[in-house]
Order: sequence, then C-alpha cells, then structure tokens
Amino acid sequence: MVQAERAKVIIVGTGFSGLGMAIQLKNAGITDFVILEKADDVGGTWRDNTYPGCACDIQSHMYSFSYEPNPNWTRAFSGQQEIWDYLRGVADKYRLRDHTRFGAEMASARWDSDDQEWTVTGVDGQQYIGRYLVSGVGALHIPNVPDVPGIENFGGAVFHSAQWDHDVELAGKNVIVVGTGASAIQFVPQIAPDVRQLTLFQRTAPWVMPKPDHHVPGFAKTLFRRIPAIQRLLRTLLYVFLESRAIGFNGHPALMRAAERIAKWHLNRAIKDPELRAKLTPDYTMGCKRVLQANDYYPALARENVDVVTDGIAEVRPHSIVDSAGVEHPADVVIYGTGFHVTDAFDYLEVIGTDGADLSKLWRTEGMTTHKGITVAGFPNLFFLLGPNTGLGHMSVVFMIESQARYVIDAIKLAERHDAAAIDVRPEVQQEFQGDIQRKLAKGIWTTGGCTSWYLDARGVNRTIWPGFTWRYWLTTRKVKPAEYQLIGRAADAREESAA
Repeated sequence: MVQAERAKVIIVGTGFSGLGMAIQLKNAGITDFVILEKADDVGGTWRDNTYPGCACDIQSHMYSFSYEPNPNWTRAFSGQQEIWDYLRGVADKYRLRDHTRFGAEMASARWDSDDQEWTVTGVDGQQYIGRYLVSGVGALHIPNVPDVPGIENFGGAVFHSAQWDHDVELAGKNVIVVGTGASAIQFVPQIAPDVRQLTLFQRTAPWVMPKPDHHVPGFAKTLFRRIPAIQRLLRTLLYVFLESRAIGFNGHPALMRAAERIAKWHLNRAIKDPELRAKLTPDYTMGCKRVLQANDYYPALARENVDVVTDGIAEVRPHSIVDSAGVEHPADVVIYGTGFHVTDAFDYLEVIGTDGADLSKLWRTEGMTTHKGITVAGFPNLFFLLGPNTGLGHMSVVFMIESQARYVIDAIKLAERHDAAAIDVRPEVQQEFQGDIQRKLAKGIWTTGGCTSWYLDARGVNRTIWPGFTWRYWLTTRKVKPAEYQLIGRAADAREESAA
C-alpha cells in the first residue's frame, strides 16, 4: 500500500463548501491542507448536474463568494456551466488544485484517540492522516432513486437527472418523467418540445413562482468591473430582499398566503384547462416544501404532447408504464427527477469517533444532531459545512458556508492557542442548541404547512433548515465560545508520538 499522506487539515469535497474552506484556510495562513475529491475536476453539484436547463434559483451575485465577486455573470440567475466555470476559476486563482487529490473518494474516517488525529481511507485504500477533518460533501450529491416495482422489466433507458445520460436521444421518443422537484421543473420545459410524448408522474404539486431572470446587459458588467462598489451595493440589496423572505417561513403564514396569490396567478395565466389546473394546484401552505421558480414550466405542461399523471405507478412493462388507475403510458425512456438523499446522506459513510462511536448509527437512532450544524460531541476536530439545520429556503447557502468556514478556523486557532491536540463540543451544549432550534422549527412553515418533504427525517423532524434569519447565524458563528468546548491533550505530545 502507498504510504499515508499527512496534512494538518483534510477537506472532503470541492464544491462551494470545500473550496470556500480551503480559501479561508489560505487567507488565515494555514497552507498545510489536502482536499479529497472523488471526481476528476472541482465543482461538486455544479459539476455533476448537467441536465438540460440546470440553473440556480438564487441570484448570481448572491450565489458566489463575497470575497470573489464575478462582474461578468451573464444572467441574473446563472446556469450550471457558468457556475461551474466560476468555481474552476476560483480554484485556479488560489491554486487549490495543488492541494487536491482527484479520484480520491472517501470510504471511511476514524478518530485515533491516542494520536489525536483522523485517518481517512479512500475507496482505493489510500490513507490520509490529519489533525482536523472538514466535511464539505454537501447534501445534494447522492441521487434519490425511487424503488419502482418492476423497473427491471423496462426495455429502454433509465437514469436520474443528476446522472443525465447525454448519449440517449430523446427526440421523437415517449418519455416518462417521475417527480416534480427543482430539477424536473428545469429540464421538462427543455425536452418537451423535442419528445413525441412526455408523461409526468406527479405525487405532490409544487408551488411555482415567476422567476425574475434576465440577461445582464453589457453596460452593467462594465460598470461592475470598473466600480466594484456598485456590485457590492447590488449584493447588499439582494441580501436584504432575500433575507426578508425568512419572515414568512418562520411563523407568519399571512405573508405566505400573499405569495400564494402570486403563484396562483402565475398558474392560472398559463394553464387554461381547469382539470390540469386542479392537478397543479398545491393543497398545502407555500414554503412547506421547497418553493420553485420557473417561467416556462407551466407552458410546457400545457403542450398537447405533455400529460400530467397524479396516479401512482402500478406496473412497469418493457415498453410502457401502467398507473394505479389502470392507464397504460407508452415509454421509451424513464427519467427520475426525484432529488437527493438529504437527511440520510451520512448513512453512506463510515465515520468513527471517540470510543468507537459510529456517526451514521448515532444519527439513525437519535437523529442528525450537531452544535450549530458544524461540530458533533464525541467526534473531536471534525467539522461540517452545510451540516444539519443550516440549509436555507430563502437565501444563498454560500453565505452560511462562509460563516461556517470562519468558525472552523477560529476553532482551530483556539486549540492552537492552548496547545491542545483536539477540540470537542460539550454534549450538554449540543443538546441545548438542538432543543432551541427544534422549538423554533416547530413554529415554522415546514412543520405546520401540512406536507411531507425532504426537509424532514423519517421521524418527521426537520434536520435540514435553519429557522430564521441568516444574520443571526452569522452572529452566533462569529467567534467560538471556549466554554462550549473541551480542549483535549497537548498538541506537542501528539506530534512527538506521531513522529515516533
């Protein structure tokens, strides 16, 4: 076996989280780090999702690093390729590829209480040893492929939107789409004009708002390049606008009802058929599920070659799918638009902490619990970016990533100031944080809105969303409070043992 590679900090993933962590480490003067990336290029979800129409639903000037503004965004809401190019450009600027080990997919991570360090083992058996471990894998990287009984009988192509098969020709084909989430509402309008027949299986109608997207004129890009303060002002205005939406999500349903009226107007304007309109009208409060944005989704569903089916799948045949009402739908291709594993994403990783504690087993039995979505009691020197309860329904998650990366660096510096080998959150502190956040979530629209969603775990507990304003999260993560943590061992002793 190849000798283990050592680094002070091991980062897993090269999406916004992993790259953002690496940049802030460099800016803090910490250059002894390695980034593990399972693919052959950086980019995370924006590298992997290449389905037609893939784009962001947060404005470009907010969905980017505050310290790396891009004056050249071509649209208000950027597409996948442009965001991926942005991330690759950032990686090149900070020379992060020099720190990245491509084709290094993490299989397990184990804490050594004697040496006070993490050993990460890749699927190829290669090992990486580091004092600190930062997970930047995100929540949207494991496709949620539904269990469709009899799908093995199907004779055509089957794939998930996150694993789009560009070799499959859709023109003139009968295409079945399963799911109506954020990905489906983007790719359905793109493929509908070309296919012979598109049958969309919908379990729950989403709330869809108009998308205020537009091309960015050349003069605006020139202005942003020449006077960066103007772009910063625009970002600030966007922040205030997006942040205001948190009011409706957190116990103020009257505001959501006002937004629902806009969404219904949007629906009624595009869909004239009363039967189809009834199928597409949600029966729960807006915000309970992810609110979607699209200008072309409803017009696509109104096409003569598109059919929306609200009955479930009963049977799969070699060239068709039969719904629960007994209607047979011809099919050459099946595409899943069914999202990702979120609340159970870490079931697929082996992370072992103090005294052999298994993180995936712990979270399966007790739920995904952390302190501030970043640290977990019993797992010293382990940090999560975009961990449990730090996702957002109203704002750019890049804001959260920046706050978390700063917090991680502050935790490392706290340990170093005290010459400690490890830092571990106190269990009672984590428990208090969880109690507080779940009390707030109980009042939120995700709990009271009358739906089930991927925000909730198998017990119906919201383990995904941050309940409230992001500026509050920024305040709570500005500095690590020493009283909330235990400092373990001496770094000098650990270094001597490691060298021996």
